[in-house]
Amino acid sequence: MMASYTRSMNVIVSIRSGFFATLIALLGLVVMANAATAQITIENGRDTGRHAGEIIVPLNKSQILRTQEPFTEIMIGNPEIADVVPLTNKSAYVLGRALGNTSITIYGAGRKLIAIGDLVVGYDVAGLKAKLYEVMPDERIEVRSVNDAVLLKGHVSSTPVAARAAAIAESYAPGKVQNGLSVDSSQQVMLQVRFAEVSRSVGKALGLSLDTSYSSGDFTFSGVTTGGLASAFGTIGIGGTLGALAIDATLDALETKGLVHSLAEPNLVVLSGDTASFLAGGEFPVPVAQDNDSITVEFKEFGVSLSFTPTVLDGDLINLIVRPEVSAIDPTRSFAVPGSGLNIPGLITRRAETTVELRDGQSFAIAGLYQSSYDNAIQQFPWLGDIPIIGALFRSSDFQQDESELVIIVTPRLVKPAQSPDDLRVPTDLYLRPNEGEFFLLGRTVGAGQGGTAAAPMAAGSAGGMAGNHGYILK
Repeated sequence: MMASYTRSMNVIVSIRSGFFATLIALLGLVVMANAATAQITIENGRDTGRHAGEIIVPLNKSQILRTQEPFTEIMIGNPEIADVVPLTNKSAYVLGRALGNTSITIYGAGRKLIAIGDLVVGYDVAGLKAKLYEVMPDERIEVRSVNDAVLLKGHVSSTPVAARAAAIAESYAPGKVQNGLSVDSSQQVMLQVRFAEVSRSVGKALGLSLDTSYSSGDFTFSGVTTGGLASAFGTIGIGGTLGALAIDATLDALETKGLVHSLAEPNLVVLSGDTASFLAGGEFPVPVAQDNDSITVEFKEFGVSLSFTPTVLDGDLINLIVRPEVSAIDPTRSFAVPGSGLNIPGLITRRAETTVELRDGQSFAIAGLYQSSYDNAIQQFPWLGDIPIIGALFRSSDFQQDESELVIIVTPRLVKPAQSPDDLRVPTDLYLRPNEGEFFLLGRTVGAGQGGTAAAPMAAGSAGGMAGNHGYILK
């Protein structure tokens, strides 16, 4: 015998087999009202003992079973798995109650065996396939029922699409989804980060040092009223005597101006969905005291570091979790360990961590900082330094003003590998090491080559040096 069937997409309320007689009329109305209800037909063959095949019924859904020959009895091996309600002498209503396999046997008049089949109650594979096609019509996703699980197979365009398909399947078969989807082409993302910082500082200081001494016979007296500047750039001194009184005055002056410009541009490439990290800098040791009165050493990183996790969404939209950082050793923030003679340096750190969404080639300023500080200090002799005009001779004054601006800009790009190593350019392509004569006699750090020209690039017609394509080809 041969069994053919299609799957019903209609949700039917669970029916107990003990209410057959009462519900036959109602079920007949339901079937008549729903003309789209799928049918399972078991054709009667010459051999009445022939197997009818496999009948698949979705969990908590129904199928209509029809036979070409009238039957008088239908038997289910395990009524906990499925219910069967006869509708006519050639059709029956099958409802899946629980996951599992059982058998179905159909008898005709005189206990004549019409068909034997395997009844499988599984997850709604047809409904899941229809939902996936509705949400993702352009994806090639196959849905299969494997024992008590749902298997997803096929090829999808991106990793987020595969994750979305698995999430939809989980709503149909919670905890029973086997994801066998593969991504057609893996996406690789290159992140370009720019740290741009400008710092300005202005400082001025003015101080007067006054030294007096008095000598008469065997008696000598000396005193100092105010101290000068510890790091004065210029000094003007004048002195004189008045009888036994000697006076020495020193005027200290200091003015500082500073401008610091720093720029760091780390680039890093990683596969979509993975995390990559990068550090260009170093480590310095830091002693750490332990409970057993011993000291161990830990190393702290500094320099330019970058860590990011990109996820390519539909099209060229990129979800980006980025953690850039620039740090440098600052001796002014050092810490001296008492009694050990150890001096642990401090760090100046610029760090950001955020999540943004950008399209291929777009840029975003993820962080910015403007900082301004103004400090002034006065050192003076008590009371005397408060006297107008004359008090300037008994005090030292200084002020310091600092301004800094910081901007962090990120630019993600979808990239693909170069097809040939000759397509990649590095800064050393045009470098030629000088010979001894050029280095010692002419003071050159780059060789002139034959005819006084620079070395040729590695590949003919290619551009090398500090500029040009490098790493990955931009899409």
